[in-house]
Amino acid sequence: MIGSYSARTDKSGRIKIPEKFRVAIEQQYGKELFITSLTDQAIQLYPLPVWEKLTGVTKEGLTHLRPNVRMFMLRVNRMGSKAEFDSKGRVLVSQPLREKAKLDGDVEVIGLNNHLEIWNKQTLDETLEENPLTQQDFEHLASLSKKDEKE
Repeated sequence: MIGSYSARTDKSGRIKIPEKFRVAIEQQYGKELFITSLTDQAIQLYPLPVWEKLTGVTKEGLTHLRPNVRMFMLRVNRMGSKAEFDSKGRVLVSQPLREKAKLDGDVEVIGLNNHLEIWNKQTLDETLEENPLTQQDFEHLASLSKKDEKE
């Protein structure tokens, strides 16, 4: 799931997920989702199996028992909720999440490989403008890919 598509929130707080994203999620993971916000600027929509893998037991043990991980889990689960695509490919986003991320009217749905982010278009444009990619960013990203190749 990569790319970006425009969408709109309806009066009930539902967002119609672009078909290419919805079909890809349903085929690979099913219809169950977890919707939360990690930063309050946008919401993240995770296929439920992806979310469970990110927050579950790892080979290092029960990560949720670590204090910083526990605080993270409290935060994302307080506002987060399980959801499903409805018959028209829409998801209902809770009012508190919509308010935090200013999701009313036009939104941008962005594919980030294994999950989606949904942004208020104006907030996204301002965030990208305020935080342009620098040469150092590209160098850091290149070093990350070199580390991955070694592993």
